[in-house]
Amino acid sequence: MTFSYGKKFRITVFGESHGACVGVVVAGCPHGQLIDEKKIQLELDKRKPGQSYLTSERKEGDKIEVLSGVFNGHATGAPIVLLIKNKDVDSSYYEEIRNTPRPGHADFTARVKYDGFNDYRGGGIFSGRMTAPFVMAGAIAKQILADKEVKVLAHIIQIGKVRVTKEINDDEIERNVYKVKVRCADLKVAKGMEKEILSAKEQGDSVGGLIECRILGVPIGIGEPLFDSIESVLSHLVFSIPGVKGIDFGSGFRCVRMLGSEHNDPFIIKGRKIITETNNAGGILGGISDGMPIVFRVAVKPTSSIRKRQRTVDLEKMEGCELEINGRHDPCVAIRAVQVVESMAAIGVVDLLLRYCRKM
Repeated sequence: MTFSYGKKFRITVFGESHGACVGVVVAGCPHGQLIDEKKIQLELDKRKPGQSYLTSERKEGDKIEVLSGVFNGHATGAPIVLLIKNKDVDSSYYEEIRNTPRPGHADFTARVKYDGFNDYRGGGIFSGRMTAPFVMAGAIAKQILADKEVKVLAHIIQIGKVRVTKEINDDEIERNVYKVKVRCADLKVAKGMEKEILSAKEQGDSVGGLIECRILGVPIGIGEPLFDSIESVLSHLVFSIPGVKGIDFGSGFRCVRMLGSEHNDPFIIKGRKIITETNNAGGILGGISDGMPIVFRVAVKPTSSIRKRQRTVDLEKMEGCELEINGRHDPCVAIRAVQVVESMAAIGVVDLLLRYCRKM
């Protein structure tokens, strides 16, 4: 089973959480594009599990394999096929609970939709493991964007009740995010976020998080009106990330508390360029980039797999029961989602750039 996205820059993901591998096919990468496999591996290393006590204990090396589409370090124009093998797999627990759907998971809906033929081990195609192919494709997209001086940055701005309150500049994000386990650019607040996660973990529970993403250097005019607006494209991709429950752009939902005179971004001239004095629009007007940073935030729900006992049903006996989830799970999946959000943003922007100008 495969799933695809894109018009010019197209990705197709395949595999399952506890299958032999997970991977991605990238079509539409401009031929001749320099492809640095070490950079792809570096991106994967940022999201892989087992890196700290704040993430899943699953140990995956996530060593990338490039099967086709790259020759002598350059894209050939043929589809690029990338995969990583699943090594640290233990499916025994999932056999025990196959008839008792986990609250918050897709176990029940998948079983009904696929008449019980779905791969339920580790969530199958619904697992967060499927975000690894997103990161592989995103790493290629980032290399294309780097040649055009477009940069994608993401960081955690809230975990549970702990939130960053000060303005964070782009340099702080680049400098600090991967220094701390919680991927927060405010190093002081990061300590409080870590305590928030550990407190939930000790109680057998989990917490959610809020991720901010910034896309810098996107030329004016990228994006399409209505159905293929920048917001539409990015939202489509971001909502494909397991656990995402919300997204907003620019001032987002705060705009309902503002007057039009407060929300409108005045145009000014700076260095012979037209920019806006503020950025409540989040770099997008009419679905099209206005040259300002594209800014959006992503809400990631608390991890569904928790040790606390929860009510569910036995689908074979058709009676209620309780379930206590064991296994290896992230107490805050938002931490590893930072890299995934960056990747999806990069994929979306590259796709729109290629639509705007095929010969970038």
